[in-house]
Parts: sequence; structure tokens; C-alpha cells
Amino acid sequence: MPVNDDLAELSYEQARDELIRVVSELEQGSSTLEQSLALWERGEALARRCEQWLIGAKERLEAARAGAEAAASAE
Repeated sequence: MPVNDDLAELSYEQARDELIRVVSELEQGSSTLEQSLALWERGEALARRCEQWLIGAKERLEAARAGAEAAASAE
């Protein structure tokens, strides 16, 4: 499993897919306590990365809407 330093390099889809794998592995319950804790920590970090992507996407949409509204009102 990659270390948390690689999170900044992950696309939204990569982070989401890995988060799905982490959750699936945790749900299986076959990991040791130490492995489960590491998986949980990785999952939390992946969830934060996905949230960063979603916040960024929302900001881009809001900026595009504001630009479109400004252009429409200038006409």
C-alpha cells in the first residue's frame, strides 16, 4: 500500500477507487489489528483527498457560473 505522501499525486478517480478497495478490505475483517489501523488511516487520508478534489471542482463551477453571469449582464 502506498504511503500517504503520494496522495497529492492521485486523481479523484484514483483516490476514490483506492478508498473503495480499503473499505472493502476493512469490511472483510481478515486483517490484523495493526493492518486494520493502517487501512483506516489510509482510508481517512484518501477521503480527505477526495474531498479536496470535490471542493476544488465546486469552486471551479462557481467561478464559471460567476463568469457566465458577468458576461450575460454585460451584454
